[in-house]
Formats: sequence, structure tokens, C-alpha cells
Amino acid sequence: MEKVRLGRTDLWVSKTAFGALPIQRISKADAVRLLRRAYEGGINYFDTANSYTDSEEKLGEALHDVRQNVVISTKSAATDKQTVIAHIETSLRALQTDYIDLFQFHNPAKLPDPEDPCGAFAAALEMKQKGYIRHIGITNHRRPVALEAVASGHFETMQFPFSYLSSQEDIDLVTACREADMGFIAMKGLAGGLLNNAEACHVFMQQHPWVVPIWGIQREEELEQWLELAERGPAMTAELQATIDKDRRELVSDFCRGCGYCLPCAAEIPIPVAGRIMLFVRRMPYQPYMTEEWNEKMHRIENCIHCDACKKRCPYELDVPARLQQQLKEYEVFYAEHHMDK
Repeated sequence: MEKVRLGRTDLWVSKTAFGALPIQRISKADAVRLLRRAYEGGINYFDTANSYTDSEEKLGEALHDVRQNVVISTKSAATDKQTVIAHIETSLRALQTDYIDLFQFHNPAKLPDPEDPCGAFAAALEMKQKGYIRHIGITNHRRPVALEAVASGHFETMQFPFSYLSSQEDIDLVTACREADMGFIAMKGLAGGLLNNAEACHVFMQQHPWVVPIWGIQREEELEQWLELAERGPAMTAELQATIDKDRRELVSDFCRGCGYCLPCAAEIPIPVAGRIMLFVRRMPYQPYMTEEWNEKMHRIENCIHCDACKKRCPYELDVPARLQQQLKEYEVFYAEHHMDK
């Protein structure tokens, strides 16, 4: 398995890495089996967060006996020293370890102040000095905040959405991280589920040798696919490039990443899916979305109270309410034509 150094850290991680958010959706036994297979297949880097319900606990159960052979990163979104320390202590217990390789500030709206003695950064420094964490990084969905983090020099790694739908500005961020010797961890390499050609996604990431994608993995067949691609090492072909070009043409405009920061919704609209439902039904098996249950969920859009909270929260400044209304109109037509074909 190819290894990449995470920026100026001493961490050498598998270029194919494991994003452990999805394992909170499966049983502990299935998660442990999946994680162990990933480790045996050559993956040595696993990314989680204290907010991913029981993800850390499952990682600890699966990998505690091979802890010295793996790199684990976790996160906290807390903004005060006391809570961050409590989160780190909880993570250590759940992961069944006495150290965290990489601690990350989880998508802060503004950078933690390293001069604040009661702030989140002070907590990370104290826990690093005590040996409980080894390196400090940051994750974000906001490009201006990410660029500010790079310029600050206070963080050893950056985790940011990156796929072949990314803009030139996002690619420039990757370059800025490389120039600052800051590790770049790519989240949402499948663009939140919009991209379904794993080989094209893998080859794109290989064009950025210093980028480490953390593929969100929930099923054994997904894992085996990434392991096979890592072993085979396919190169870019005209066919793959055509797939990438087509997806860029169709998907980049008004692109919802499915990050979920628009939630919660006062009307209980499942915004990350409802806001791009037509991409799902046109590019994937549509039957799961032709149920009475999904029809009811989509029609919650009619109950929107126009508080604009989702619009204000969107880190990509999308007009979320307008997008939802348009998706509902198109969905109603599609549902009328296809719901009897389930």
C-alpha cells in the first residue's frame, strides 16, 4: 500500500485511507470485521470524530491490539478548553489508546485563538505537551477559513472537501497546503455520493500525490473496491477522463456537497438529500426514492417557514430554499411517472 507523509508531521499514512463516519450506521460486529479487513488489506490510517456516535468505540474494539501499526485522527468541535479536554479524554477511552496521532478542530466557523488561555487551542497544546495527542490539525468547509488556517502556521494538517468536481480555488488551496508543508486530507472524495465511478475518483486523487483521501466506507464491497484499486494502480485513460469531464459539466453548477451543515431544519426537511434528489434519481437506482415515505419527506418542503437558517449556515453560500423548491417541482413530475415502477 502506497504511503504518504502528512505534511510536516512524522505520520506516514496509506494513500487509501478509511473514513469512519459511515460505520456508525452498522453493528459493532460488522464494523469490527470491516475495520480489521481494512487493516489487513494495508490501510493504516483511520479518521473519525467524537461526534460520530459510536465510531470511535468501534475503532478501538477493532484496532487496539495493533495500535502501534495504525494512525488515528479524531476531532472536536468544542470551542472552550474544558470541553475540548473532556472530548479528548472521552476519545482516548473509546479508542482504547493512550494517544491520538492527529487531533483536529472540527469545522470551526473561525480559527481557534492560540492566545486564549481558556480556548480550544490551549486545550490542544496542553494535551500535546502531556503526550495525549501528537499533532494538531483542522478541518473545514469554508475556503476563507481554510486559507487563513494555512497562513497562520498553527496547524500541521488540513482536512477539506476535495474531488474531481472541486474548483480551481480548491485546487489552489491544496497547492497552498503543499507549499506550507501542511498535510492535506481530502474528505468527500465522492462529492457526498454524487460520484459513482470509484476508478475515476481514485485516478484523480493519484494526480495529487500529496493528497490523502479518506473514503467513507460502510460495506465490505466498498472496501474491496478501494483495496483493489490501490493494488492495481490504474492510470488515467481517455474513457476515465471523459467520465470526469461529463460529471463536471453536469454537476459543478450550484453544486451541493451534502455536508449537512444546513441542518437541523425547523420543518424537518432532509435537506442534504432533498436538495439534490434529482441527481440521485437520474444517476442511481431511483426506486428507493419512489416510496410513499420519500414522497412525504419531499413534500415537507412545502412546510418551509422561510427562516433562511439553512441558507445562512451553508458554507458554500447556496440559495438552499430556492434549490429545494426547484427539486420538489422536478421530483413531483418524476414521481408521477415512475413511482408505480418500484
